[in-house]
Amino acid sequence: MTLRLPRPGRRRALQTGVAAAAVLALLAWWLVPLHGSSSPSGRMSFATGVPTGVYAKYGDLLKEDLGRDMPSLEVRLRRSQGSLDNLGQLTSGKADFTLAAADAVATYRDRREPGWAGLRACARLYDDYIQLVVQKDSRVQSARDLKGMRIGVGTDESGVQLITRRLLEAAGLDFTKDIVPVRVGIDRMPALLEQGRIDAFFWSGGLPTNAVQSLGRRLSIRLVQLGDLIEPLHALGPETRYYRAAVMPADAYPELHAGQPVKTIAVANLLITMDHADTGLAESVTRSVMNSRDRIGQKVHAAQKVDLRTAIFTDPLDLHTGARRYYLSVKP
Repeated sequence: MTLRLPRPGRRRALQTGVAAAAVLALLAWWLVPLHGSSSPSGRMSFATGVPTGVYAKYGDLLKEDLGRDMPSLEVRLRRSQGSLDNLGQLTSGKADFTLAAADAVATYRDRREPGWAGLRACARLYDDYIQLVVQKDSRVQSARDLKGMRIGVGTDESGVQLITRRLLEAAGLDFTKDIVPVRVGIDRMPALLEQGRIDAFFWSGGLPTNAVQSLGRRLSIRLVQLGDLIEPLHALGPETRYYRAAVMPADAYPELHAGQPVKTIAVANLLITMDHADTGLAESVTRSVMNSRDRIGQKVHAAQKVDLRTAIFTDPLDLHTGARRYYLSVKP
């Protein structure tokens, strides 16, 4: 007599299949990274800065990393006059991401400029150092000595001019009466100093700035200390709290053969987008920025200062939701 085992019923088979499908779905969910498996696609515009400035160089290099990390995303770079121009491009929809100094962001917000309420940060990056450049034999030892001189002050939409105005006020000088302001950017100021058409220029940028490096190879120049202005600068109002005392190391510009560090003022730079930016895109851009630090830092030394531990301190802006998601995903 042959023993026949009972065959499972249709209902039991169905239950088994459903259970197996659930296990497979759970396994698939577990294996997919928290940030999602799909790479952002489409187009993205990134506003940087003037040619020969650190913003522009940083943007050029970051574009390479974004292209590697998000091959389906077309990244377009937009040149600008600096921080305030960048913020205007961002809030008007001409750019999707940009860079700006914290003092310029605070000014834009406090003036209630169009779109200010939608600004969000993805990361604190590196610090800009304020540089006052003169020919080596200049009598200028402080910003207070600039009275009556022709000074390169940056273009009207630049963060350079914003802080130059405040520094001159802290030095007891009137921007429109006590100096001759020459409203040009770092792409033109070095040549004007070399030609003797200006007596000095201000620049706010990461160390080193290519344009200052190049000028130092052609002309004997030096950097003027600005450390004596930090207290009167802070006394001007709440927006100046974003400036801190800093020191440019002696080897910041080997071309100058300075041999001595220079006391100055620094301000943090932020990576910025709008509150309505796609969460996945903001997360991916933030990740690329943090992961590209060492590679970009080989060519833009300021980028070496990008640090995961300080990147979340983006005052005066809140973090974008996508950036916050990235930081939570890498939190120990």
